[in-house]
Formats: sequence, C-alpha cells, structure tokens
Amino acid sequence: MSLLELVTRTRTVRRYQEDKAISLDTLRGLVNLARLAQCGANRQAIRYYLVTNPELREQIFPTLGWAAYLKDWGGPAKGERPAAYIVQVEDEAFPCLRPVDPGFAAQNLVLGAAEQGLGTCLIDNVKREELAKVLGLPQGWRVLYVVALGVPAETVEIRSVTPEHDIRYWREGSCHCVPKRSLEDVIYAED
Repeated sequence: MSLLELVTRTRTVRRYQEDKAISLDTLRGLVNLARLAQCGANRQAIRYYLVTNPELREQIFPTLGWAAYLKDWGGPAKGERPAAYIVQVEDEAFPCLRPVDPGFAAQNLVLGAAEQGLGTCLIDNVKREELAKVLGLPQGWRVLYVVALGVPAETVEIRSVTPEHDIRYWREGSCHCVPKRSLEDVIYAED
C-alpha cells in the first residue's frame, strides 16, 4: 500500500465493533511507532496509558466528546464503543512541545492502526481533570489527547467540499462523510 493510500484510509472512525478485542501487544506496537516520531528538542516527554480493560473503558467513555458537528449524537452506543484507548499523558514538570509533539506522535500511531485495519479517533474534546482521576494519574500529570481504537463498524468516505456541506462532516446511513478541500484550494501560491 502506498503512503497516499494509507493516509487516505486514515480517517476518523467513531463507531466500532466493540466485541473485537485489541491486544496490549498491538497497542504497544502502535506506541512504538508514536515514540519514534520527531519531537521538539528530542525531549520524548509523552507517556502513554494503554487501556483494554472493559471496566476502565466504561469509566473513560463519559469523559470524551465525540462529534462536534453531529449535534444530536452523543457518541457511539454500547456495542459500538472503542475496544481500546491510548491516552497521551505528560508530567507538567517535564512537558512536551505542544501541540506539535503529541500531533506527530498521534499521526504515527493512527497510520500504524490504519495499516492493521483498525479505526481510530484522536480526541481533544476531553474532560481532562475527570479522566486524570479515572486513570489515577499522580499530581502534576495531565492528559494530552486520547486515541480511541477498534475494528470499524462504519465506513468513512472522503467527499468534496460543496456549498451545501462546506467542511462539516455528516452521516449517510452507516457512512461517515468527510468533506475535504481540493488540492487547488489549499495551495496558496506556486512559483
């Protein structure tokens, strides 16, 4: 698979086959990709909390926001929730370069997941203090981002931005439609 094909497959998935488990070894492999990402001053300050435990997943779920443009949707229903989470955390005394470091690391992670046929959702809409308590993070540690993972239970299609849909994603049955601007629209200039 080419890099273009892989990047095109790496779309946000919000509904999963919750009963299809993801192993800690799989999560460890994805974090290995994340740790190899470039980072500011080579600090390597991000740490990862890997979650597959069903009880802990239940506690994490209500701390997450799922789809800002889908106002009437509260997130995936039971049975469609993530089978795993990877939570990026940092020690405030030894911070990473935000938002660059977590973004680079997360991109490596989600590309690796897509290569394995897994869907991901990188979540910034997080009740961080509440999640830190759920995870039992020590004082001075904070949540950066959460990556939800699972076998997709929906398809995701890239569509063109139109006057009707602009940049807001929408649903058509079990398809999550994601509008993207054209290449010509995003190139500011060519010399």
